[in-house]
Amino acid sequence: MALVSVFLSLMLVATSADKHVVVVAAADSPVRLDRATILTAAEGPPVLYFAAINLTDDQLEQFTVIAFVFDADGTLKARQTAPARRTLDARSTKYSAIVLDGSAIAATDVIVVGVNQAQRAGSETWWRADLQAAAAGAARQKSP
Repeated sequence: MALVSVFLSLMLVATSADKHVVVVAAADSPVRLDRATILTAAEGPPVLYFAAINLTDDQLEQFTVIAFVFDADGTLKARQTAPARRTLDARSTKYSAIVLDGSAIAATDVIVVGVNQAQRAGSETWWRADLQAAAAGAARQKSP
């Protein structure tokens, strides 16, 4: 089973797309996304792979990542929110992925991602940010 998993992972990486991902963030975001990349396989939806870096001295219980897909004209086609890895230690980095199965993604589409929520360990309070306006602006700048 492990061998099959490794083979599938290598196959997915081997067919990674050249699609650029734009990362947006709120000024006070406790998490920064880095190395955001779209991976595609011969079949199935694309996968957004990224590194999440805790910028704080606190452990984060959980955080969510939001992905926006804009068409070439800058019109929002899809928005997808997903929980990322749980328990992100202070000043640490973890890698995670989101399957982008909200809509078909064309070669001319622009994908914009960011962290829109985070919860510190031992707290009921969530940090939140609305990234849609920043994502739309980034998509308009990136569109051909």
